[in-house]
Amino acid sequence: MKNSTQPQSSFKKLCRKLSPERKDSSSQRQHDNNGEDKNRDLEAVFAYMDANRDGRISPVELKKSFETLGEQLSDEEAEAAVRLSDTDGDGMLDFQEFSQLIKGDEKFTEEEKKVELKEAFRMYIDEGEECITPRSLKMMLKKLGESRTTDDCKVMIQAFDLNADGVLSFDEFALMMR
Repeated sequence: MKNSTQPQSSFKKLCRKLSPERKDSSSQRQHDNNGEDKNRDLEAVFAYMDANRDGRISPVELKKSFETLGEQLSDEEAEAAVRLSDTDGDGMLDFQEFSQLIKGDEKFTEEEKKVELKEAFRMYIDEGEECITPRSLKMMLKKLGESRTTDDCKVMIQAFDLNADGVLSFDEFALMMR
């Protein structure tokens, strides 16, 4: 369920797949030459995804990069991945934002992680609601291209529903995402 509940996860997975430094992490590239190799790898992946060479990756470029590699990314996933990583609010990923995303959570403070989780959580709740219901989960999964029945969604929620109320609160969602 983790992949379908966090739009960003498939984006991270693809970027890590593209990045040579992730492929041969066992040798750690002879201690990374002070990070120069990592930056070159990230620059190469970024350049590959930045099709129009404007120094930013749009959701459309992100989606096309996935398609080129034989991976699927919905419009909603591409937009969510960019939105969740876009710190300057321009609707695109510059190299710095892209780099932060790929380098992972170790760079984020606990507060930044919580803000990111809340943004992801909000994508799964209906307007006016405070929790993820089977109905809202079904609707979001459909937007992400995954068709599930309401009963399937109830089962998915049950797996992480600590107080057995049939819905996921933010705290339950946060535990699930760890």
